Amino acid sequence: MAEAQQGQTRQQVRRVLLITLALNVIVAVSKIVIGLVSGVLAITADGFHSMVDGSSNIVALLANRLAARPPDEDHHYGHRRFETIAALGIGLFLLVTAWEIISSALERLQGAGETPTITPLTFAVMIGTLVVNLFVTRYESREGRRLKSELLLADATHTRTDVFVTISVLASMVFVVLLDWVWADTAAALVIVLLILKSAWEILRRTGGVLVDTAPYSPQQLTEWVADVPSVERVLRARSRGPSDAAHIDIDVQVAPATTADHTAAITSAIRDRLAQEIDGLAEVEVHFEPRAWNETDYALSARAEADALGLATHEVRVTGAPNGKLLEMHVEVPPGQTLAEAHERVSQLEANMQANLPGVVDVVTHIEPAQVAVEAGGSSTDAARCSRIVAQALDVLRRRFPGLNWHDLRVQTVDGSDFNLTAHVTLEPQTSVEAAHDLAEEAELLLRTALPRLARVTIHTEPPD
Repeated sequence: MAEAQQGQTRQQVRRVLLITLALNVIVAVSKIVIGLVSGVLAITADGFHSMVDGSSNIVALLANRLAARPPDEDHHYGHRRFETIAALGIGLFLLVTAWEIISSALERLQGAGETPTITPLTFAVMIGTLVVNLFVTRYESREGRRLKSELLLADATHTRTDVFVTISVLASMVFVVLLDWVWADTAAALVIVLLILKSAWEILRRTGGVLVDTAPYSPQQLTEWVADVPSVERVLRARSRGPSDAAHIDIDVQVAPATTADHTAAITSAIRDRLAQEIDGLAEVEVHFEPRAWNETDYALSARAEADALGLATHEVRVTGAPNGKLLEMHVEVPPGQTLAEAHERVSQLEANMQANLPGVVDVVTHIEPAQVAVEAGGSSTDAARCSRIVAQALDVLRRRFPGLNWHDLRVQTVDGSDFNLTAHVTLEPQTSVEAAHDLAEEAELLLRTALPRLARVTIHTEPPD
């Protein structure tokens, strides 16, 4: 989707450049023809200056085509910098233009004794080209902001200089006709040179900043955007480079030490989504994770992370005191179809890793069970009846043991065609502590598995009232 949108933007930029190229050629030819006919050196020079605009449009079109190419073996980050280089070239064109104007002004000053032939047609052509230049400048600036194209904005800045040049030519023509002040051309040209140099500096500063990797977004700004993403404990470093409409972002964040690979993938996706809300045309986001130093250990999270590294899964993690430290007890799911020896070897490795990496754990007791694939109930009328019967029995057990609690949304799935998994929800008072809710859920799970031996797994969800 993003690539398609970028391609569409490129096509719109290309259309704008083609329109401005056609208008610049018309303006340039008109000035050169009327300048040669009238003998007004300023108009002829201005016409050739307008030809520079056409040349910059051609450069911009080539750059736009190159920048649209996808990444390849030699350009892993794409060809976006070609557009930046083209914008830099337009800035250099402005410097050349400034020199041309100075040279033309000095030549006019030296030939002040020659009075050109200025007619109403000469004024009409120059006023017409002024109107066209104003339209092109406004059109390119508006489209450049809408499409976030530094190329169009740079070219609009260049075309804007034509407006000042044309005004200076018109002013010099008035002074020549009415007052015979030929030197007025030189004074106006010097003012225009200053304006052109200012525009050139703005373009060179902006594009040069991209080429030397000046950050388009401050670390403080990036940190503010990322800091509120869940599970991000702290933003350690935030960097950005490239143009603002195609930025590359590097983020280093601190997370809990036992965060799993699946969890980091979810955090990365959340960070990308958050930055995409704030940055238009985001090119790439790289997220690097660093674990927080161990303090209070989350044994369940740590067990899940260690098991995940070995391709295993854990549940019902319990921690109890032992004479020399802590005893860790858990259920470990191994891939089905393994022999007992294979499963025991992998689980023994898990136990060793837990004892080595978790402070205070002196022993680990594991209960090996196969990972079970659940099959939705309803495959046959017999399955549906058995599931309904188990739901009724489980609900009766829960209501007798925990009277007054709202047990609801009980669901049962068949496992391997024989055993069952059950999930249930219970509503507790809002002020109930997390520890108390957890103890109640564990007691209910143990009670159901004892009362209904065919339940392979029971999951209780505790929740406050709506």
